[in-house]
Amino acid sequence: MNRFGYQRAGSLGEALDLLGSSPDARILAGGTNLIDLMKYNVEAPGLLIDINRVAGLDGVSAGPDGSLRIGALVSNAALARDPVVERDFPLLSSAILAGATPQLRNAATTGGNLNQRTRCYYFYEPTTPCNKRQPGSGCPAIHGVNRMHAILGGNERCIA
Repeated sequence: MNRFGYQRAGSLGEALDLLGSSPDARILAGGTNLIDLMKYNVEAPGLLIDINRVAGLDGVSAGPDGSLRIGALVSNAALARDPVVERDFPLLSSAILAGATPQLRNAATTGGNLNQRTRCYYFYEPTTPCNKRQPGSGCPAIHGVNRMHAILGGNERCIA
């Protein structure tokens, strides 16, 4: 793993300022995807900005129109067990509970899941070409082993 700086943001404004101050800064919340990418040398941020103490990002609330508002810091476990989600969105609750181990659900955040990087063997292996990591380098998954890759959304540059 490469050296990196660490800053804990106290507010959303501070997090955005820190993010804008460094082109290689990354947001850290649960870290379940980012830390793996750093270990594999796929990501090498110069600055990690911890947003875990930013107020207002950890709530779940139902709207009067039947919508659901989910804060970026809500853990997958908390979302799956939220009473409103269990009652009004049972499929969402079931999908989350089926999606990972309890340890990951407790740490992973909904915001992190939305920003999660490609889940591809080639993407995670820096010694292989990957158009997601380095555009134009190729995609061995297109004509090689591509089990568990995209069902929808693949293209001539990337099957993941």
